[in-house]
Amino acid sequence: MRRGSRFLALLVVVLIAGALPMSGMSAPPNASETGYVLGAGDAIEVAVLGQPEFTTRAKIRPDGTVALPFLNIVPIAGETVIACAADIAARLIKGGYYVRPVVSVEIAAYASRTVIVLGEVGVPGIVPVDRTYHLSEIIARSGGLRETGADYVLLRHSNAAEARYSYDQLGGGDNNVDPLVEPGDKIFVPVAPTFSIYGQVNAAGTFPIKGVMTLRNAIARAGGLRENGSEGRARLIRKGQSSHLDRTTALMPGDIITIGERLF
Repeated sequence: MRRGSRFLALLVVVLIAGALPMSGMSAPPNASETGYVLGAGDAIEVAVLGQPEFTTRAKIRPDGTVALPFLNIVPIAGETVIACAADIAARLIKGGYYVRPVVSVEIAAYASRTVIVLGEVGVPGIVPVDRTYHLSEIIARSGGLRETGADYVLLRHSNAAEARYSYDQLGGGDNNVDPLVEPGDKIFVPVAPTFSIYGQVNAAGTFPIKGVMTLRNAIARAGGLRENGSEGRARLIRKGQSSHLDRTTALMPGDIITIGERLF
């Protein structure tokens, strides 16, 4: 094959490999996969369009290589999915196995560059990281906080102690309050502490405590007072002890509020 033709074939592979679906296979890599840097422990699925004998699934070895049909051992650690597809295509062309192979590389399992997100988020689990992310971005990729989640996030770097960050302050662009997350980090959103409110309110029940909450916040959270309800008739049960509850008292986890009726 002439040099010009070989360059053209390789260019076609680079442009098509990450965008052309193949019969009998899953769709090509999504946006998060294309920038993901492959590493030891990741598993990939490799195929050539129209050549089922080449289709294979392989796990990247500790030395950064995989075993592929015809090519034997190929180093791929440190490459993105698209770069890996182009590299494999070039090796197949150079070896004379195919003239214009359209190579598909998909990530079957993430292992080398991930963050673990647990607790009260929309979709807890393992999140692959293809670049540097802020804590707020990882939380967003995990579906955000659930209603039952606390108003803070715990972050533990792989080489540091656990740190606590206010959820309301995330996203401001300040690394001190919205730190960068690295592969191997663990993120945890605890269940928010709760209070209960009953009596003359529109929606009695148990609710999460978010920030500093007082009697008025509690009543608002419960849908407001009924027509015959009275703030002045609020009682607080805290650790088994009953007392009057005024407007400025901050709620504590486990508090129970009862709202009584107006006298007239």
